[in-house]
Amino acid sequence: MHNGLSRRSLLSLGAGAAAASALAACGGGGGDAGGDISKDAVKLRFTWWGSDARHKRTQQAIDMFTKKYPNITVSGEFKEWNGYWDSLATTVAANDAPDIIQMDELYLASYAERGALLDLGTAAKHLKTDGIDPAALDTGKVDGKQYAVPTGVAAYSIIANTTLLDQYKIPVPDDSTWTWDDLKRIGLEVSKASGGKVTGVQSWGFDAGGVNIWARQAGATLYDASGKVSIPPAVLAGYWQYLLDLAKQGIAPAPSVTVERAGASLDQSGTATNTSAFGTWWNTQLTSLTAASGQQLKLLKLPTNGQAAAAESPYYKPSMFWSVSSRSKHPAEAALFADFLLNTTEAGEVLLTDRGVPSNSTVRSAITPKLADTDKAAAEYLAALKVGAAPRVTPNGASGIEAILKRHTEEVLFERLAPQAAAESFIKELQTEIDAA
Repeated sequence: MHNGLSRRSLLSLGAGAAAASALAACGGGGGDAGGDISKDAVKLRFTWWGSDARHKRTQQAIDMFTKKYPNITVSGEFKEWNGYWDSLATTVAANDAPDIIQMDELYLASYAERGALLDLGTAAKHLKTDGIDPAALDTGKVDGKQYAVPTGVAAYSIIANTTLLDQYKIPVPDDSTWTWDDLKRIGLEVSKASGGKVTGVQSWGFDAGGVNIWARQAGATLYDASGKVSIPPAVLAGYWQYLLDLAKQGIAPAPSVTVERAGASLDQSGTATNTSAFGTWWNTQLTSLTAASGQQLKLLKLPTNGQAAAAESPYYKPSMFWSVSSRSKHPAEAALFADFLLNTTEAGEVLLTDRGVPSNSTVRSAITPKLADTDKAAAEYLAALKVGAAPRVTPNGASGIEAILKRHTEEVLFERLAPQAAAESFIKELQTEIDAA
């Protein structure tokens, strides 16, 4: 799981953005985002996190852009996830932020509300967003302003091991009609048929996606429009009661196994090790899981609770975003570079699905024939999904939600807290974090 910003980083971020706001008020801000592209030499800095493979693909895209615009130089600054956020907070505090920033949903509001990011609506001349589904585009808005554009999108799913289902002569469920009760029933069939060697379901409860979906299916939301925690305690308690039932009935592994897997890598999950037949995952993880498992895996739509609200509970999760620093001296050129990465098939054919299934529908269609079968399946899953409105962006102060969630899920699974008590405790703690930000 990703780790959150340290308190020191957040304090640095706040100080840096306050300084940026003060300078901007004195006329010392960045350049004109809506101006013409300069014909003079322009130097841009671009920062991202990721693997060596991402660095190589990204450098290829940079080289293509600078060949097209020879007066613009783009200097790449890349790091691993944890070091990335400390570095970004430090540079923002020093009014020395990179021009183009790879941003994550958990921290978007923290940076946007402190004035560190450019309102990309002011750069619409150079950064086009008409090729992106509005429901995906909305994931990058804070207080109605577009501070980020999603590089790619994902959606929550169930990944089923059809090799195991065939082995135990259990039909693949019809994901157009199934419910959470069906998942429980089928999962129990798997656990019994395997004699305990395989559990029907890999337990979850450690990421915000699962809670978001559960709330949306109940007609509720995790956060309201103002950023307050709004999930009803009874809804959240029902979520944890379901997970507790799975464990107690032998449909999911013992809590100790679940907690160990939750803290391990994807390769050690129940899905990857073929020790659970069903698991909740983002659809874009299908390729990695298939490679690890060596068996046939299939994406299924999530079960529902049978309520009308469940029909539009799926939503686009931005894999990550492109943002531009509000302090950039070259915001027009920075926006042009983001546009190149986002909207051109030439960049898309290099980056492929490294930053998620492309959010631009034209680019997505262009690269699909070049994808591996599992990546094609991930793209097709998105295309067939009925997606609802974007959830409210994670509020400033709530970036540590998954650590709080993990702790409460463990308390429930080990029966140290009843689901209702855990729900009330979780909501109170998360709201306190938001209020303190």
